Amino acid sequence: MTTFDLDPRLDADTASVGMLGLCRVLLMRDARYPWLILVPALPDLVEISDLSAADQSRLMTEIAAAGEALAGLYRPEKINTGALGNIVRQLHVHIVARNAGDPAWPGPVWGHSAAVAYDETALQTRLQEIKAALGIA
Repeated sequence: MTTFDLDPRLDADTASVGMLGLCRVLLMRDARYPWLILVPALPDLVEISDLSAADQSRLMTEIAAAGEALAGLYRPEKINTGALGNIVRQLHVHIVARNAGDPAWPGPVWGHSAAVAYDETALQTRLQEIKAALGIA
């Protein structure tokens, strides 16, 4: 049996928020955007179609919950959701809270510019806010 391992690039670029039913929830280490990444915690996934029908449904429910959590916390103008996988092939979904005037607006955040690191206090605050909004202990 193959085990779930997080892609090293995702691991390096994010902080762990915790687990939902299917997905590991990660916070992108870029203080300019409230930016979550959901990674289904199953081995060898590349495409959404690699999931069972039940897990596809569960993934969509968790994507919606993550978007609702970011919207409730940060009141963005738009929630961007995307599963690109051109660089990191492991199935993962980005959920990003966006506002006019943010550094990448109106374009995508991916590849726009180098991330701006959180200071430790701001990182811990954001992690706790998101955990509470998602009901993660």
